[in-house]
Amino acid sequence: GSKSLEANDFSGNYIHYGVREFGMTAIMNGIALHGGFVPYGATFLMFMEYARNAMRMAALMKIQNIQVYTHDSIGLGEDGPTHQPVEQMASLRLTPNMNTWRPCDQVESAVAWKLAIERKDAPTALIFSRQNLAQQPRSAEQVADIAKGGYILKDSDGKPELILIATGSEVELAVKAAEQLTAEGKKVRVVSMPSTDAFDKQDAAYREAVLPSDVTARIAIEAGIADFWYKYVGFDGR
Repeated sequence: GSKSLEANDFSGNYIHYGVREFGMTAIMNGIALHGGFVPYGATFLMFMEYARNAMRMAALMKIQNIQVYTHDSIGLGEDGPTHQPVEQMASLRLTPNMNTWRPCDQVESAVAWKLAIERKDAPTALIFSRQNLAQQPRSAEQVADIAKGGYILKDSDGKPELILIATGSEVELAVKAAEQLTAEGKKVRVVSMPSTDAFDKQDAAYREAVLPSDVTARIAIEAGIADFWYKYVGFDGR
């Protein structure tokens, strides 16, 4: 359970930071440097902008600081564009020594949390959606492959004609699109890629098995800026 730290009682394990993302993240860096604890904090993904310098320092110092970023897209809705991230996921992925995960359901979330706790020499950004998402069926082999950052969630009968690459809340959309295209006679593979940096660290044979280079018809589906995905889908430019 959790107990709040109070001015006159330091026996708790939960700090109410308030609307103070940079302070929260910097304090967590200090907790990590002290040792003995695995600090984690939470805020909306949009407000990682306020925490950016402290998270970059965590990456530079190679310390374990776990940040839970919620409300990860326009799916949030009611608060409008000031609370709707667009370029933040790409920014986190491009930060050296930053583990970035955007799970699509409870199973991917559990794997991402496990890896965040096990990774001692880098901060982790766990990116979650606000809306409810469908749980995806998987084999034991697929569950094991989640840790590799990208894996075949739904495959075609025979060599795929099209590969749909998706993350987070858009995985459900990709699966539904694949089902419709399959019903129309198309051979479609769905690749869930919750962590691009983890996927990029896999050996060439695994990456080729998931994204065969001779299948050039590819679509990346993510509620955010598109530029980041060209390295996976744009063999002939944009």
